Amino acid sequence: MISLRNLVLRRSAKVLLDRTSVTITPGEKVGLVGRNGVGKSTLFGLLNGSLHEDAGDFSFPRQWRLAQVAQDMPETEDGATAFVIGGDTRLTELRAALEAAETRFAADPNDEEAGMAIAHVYSDLADAGEHDASARAQALILGLGFGVHELEQPVNSFSGGWRMRLQLARALMCPSDLLLLDEPTNHLDLDALVWLEAWLKSYAGTMIVISHDREFLDAVTSVTLHIDNAQLVRYGGNYSKFEEMRSEQLLLQQAAFAKQQDKIAHLQKFIDRFKAKASKAKQAQSRVKAIERMEKVAPMLATADFEFAFKEPERLPNPMLSITGADFGYVVEGAPRVIVRKVSRSVLAGQRIGILGANGQGKSTVVKTIARDLNALGGTITEGKGLTIGYFAQQELDVLRPQDTPLEHMVRLAREAGGASREPSGEQALRGFLGSFNFGTDMIRQAVGTMSGGEKARLVLAMMVWQRPNLLLLDEPTNHLDLVTREALAMALNQFEGTLMLVSHDRALLRSVCDEFWLIGRGTLAPFEGDLDDYQTYLLEESKRLRDEARSSEPTRAKVAVH
Repeated sequence: MISLRNLVLRRSAKVLLDRTSVTITPGEKVGLVGRNGVGKSTLFGLLNGSLHEDAGDFSFPRQWRLAQVAQDMPETEDGATAFVIGGDTRLTELRAALEAAETRFAADPNDEEAGMAIAHVYSDLADAGEHDASARAQALILGLGFGVHELEQPVNSFSGGWRMRLQLARALMCPSDLLLLDEPTNHLDLDALVWLEAWLKSYAGTMIVISHDREFLDAVTSVTLHIDNAQLVRYGGNYSKFEEMRSEQLLLQQAAFAKQQDKIAHLQKFIDRFKAKASKAKQAQSRVKAIERMEKVAPMLATADFEFAFKEPERLPNPMLSITGADFGYVVEGAPRVIVRKVSRSVLAGQRIGILGANGQGKSTVVKTIARDLNALGGTITEGKGLTIGYFAQQELDVLRPQDTPLEHMVRLAREAGGASREPSGEQALRGFLGSFNFGTDMIRQAVGTMSGGEKARLVLAMMVWQRPNLLLLDEPTNHLDLVTREALAMALNQFEGTLMLVSHDRALLRSVCDEFWLIGRGTLAPFEGDLDDYQTYLLEESKRLRDEARSSEPTRAKVAVH
């Protein structure tokens, strides 16, 4: 077992864990939660041996094998399959031993010890799964969303997010007794996330995962460790159970509870308003359940030190958009490549649409086209008079200017608005506005390039709120947000008076803010009548269909069965 007794962990002068004790038994699936900066990744450093305790006792079974996702971006010309196989450290060691023994035997064929060594290594390789290593690696790669045609492509040919998926596959390939996962879902679409959940549920070892995806934690963990006030507090149960127990604890703390009453009343007002107008549609009922969860954990949500709101839009054109016979796609070397064809839909004022679809089906392409980043390849998209779009792109953080400060970003935004916005635009007013998004006096003059992903995402949200949009287009907005900020985003979106179109792998966010879903798949866009549970079933069936099609179209390729 893993045992921490009176453990002290520091980062520079800051004490992150102060004389705390906890035990993790073999086979447990543990979610490690806590606000950003409390020491979650530092604790991982202790577990993987890169850091040592400052005081107290830490024990870890010596014979345990450890697997962890490398955080560096891989730079190699190796094919994807070979790269992932390299994650199997036992196979790598045995292959090296075989090469050494064969070299020795080639130099002296009468060397009996070398001959025996070769025989032993071949036996060990068989035990280590050498015969199906490629199939196992390719199962992981396909499960994480790659196509069959990409199995042998060089790692360097993939974008950063896809290379990080290969790092995840490489970690899963490694035989391990302890698996450490730090934000494993950040670069995944919902279809890959569903597959990863199924894989982790069958993992036989001990697992500790840091994640800001509450439904993912609910699916794969049965124990929650919460870092709070420099202590590790163990809760039996997944993240939802932790929320309930933590909320009950806070209710018992009367002094803290009294301070929370205003925020709880605000939450209750929103809950009551929503329930009063909820329809009987399956998606709406799913959303009601998400709101009921907020009732249970209102005291815990009320302790959050961050919240924000979108101001009421100045106009609400209706319809917001009229899409007639539109083809969505992009131009490659001068030739149009259509991904989604002949879409005819209207987007009305007040609609709250979740856009679903398996990886590569065109979700981001549709959103980029509506956001004016891409041109429609056919048909028309007519905007309502006075349409103001607030757009959060998957790569939005990359387009921030790393050398500029948050204040400089806001000043430039105000200057570009040129009086079109009624929002205050003087420097002092912008300072105060940034302060409401937790950018203090020091941070507003800090270069954005030195900030964390979560801080950059918060800046993008601040810039969107200031623009006072009436149509929000959000493409994976939660990738760098912690749980507290995700809850704040959900609250702000639920109170937003305009129209929302959301692409996200965060099912808790989709459930809590979307009234209807559009499904993009097989070149079409159509309403999806089910809820997210139905969609997960659809994803698994679609993934199986695509794999079967790929195998039948390449009969010469060795068949790969995804775990």
